[in-house]
Amino acid sequence: MSEIFLDTETTGLSFQDGHKIVEIACIETKDLIPTNKIFHELINPERDMPQEAFKIHGFSKEFLSTKKTFNQIVDDFLNFIKGKKIIIHNANFDLGFLNNELRKIKKETINKVDVIDSLEVARNKFPGISNSLDALCRRFNIDLSKRIKHNALLDCELLREVYINLLDVKEPKFNLSSAGYNEEKSFTREKSYNKRIVKISEEELNNHKQFLKSEIKKNFY
Repeated sequence: MSEIFLDTETTGLSFQDGHKIVEIACIETKDLIPTNKIFHELINPERDMPQEAFKIHGFSKEFLSTKKTFNQIVDDFLNFIKGKKIIIHNANFDLGFLNNELRKIKKETINKVDVIDSLEVARNKFPGISNSLDALCRRFNIDLSKRIKHNALLDCELLREVYINLLDVKEPKFNLSSAGYNEEKSFTREKSYNKRIVKISEEELNNHKQFLKSEIKKNFY
């Protein structure tokens, strides 16, 4: 099955206060293995950039003013995620912003049924402690050296590594049935196993006993 790891950056914490999306990134995987297909867009929010948000992601109003608006990239975005399981860390935040933008332009919203919230997965596994993306990366010894500023594309890749660790999936599992392994081959292997008992002579047994006695004396101290 194909999955999408998704992250956004915004001008603030609440779309209800008029804050907007400034970056969307998606990484596609197949059974959690990257397919090398990504969707990544910087977006003109058509509003000012609060200093608090600028400190987090480093995108200024002037820099974003030359980028496309949400309604200009929305069709490509929806086509990219269509029919795939979406994995988001703290999904309520990103879905709130995305669905608010989609409603404004009369587009179908993203159904939460299609979304896995990795924050909920982490909280079930590590209750009562911090489960931010940074905290989980440190817990799983995932390199954070490139995360100087928040960046949606980098965060998607970090999230993929975190999610694999949350599921305890270290590498792809091989499907033996698809590899042609069946009962007939299993039976053939079993039949080819040599069950013949090899008899050891009395002389060989005595030689072995003498060898053990000499080795024990030699290596006792």
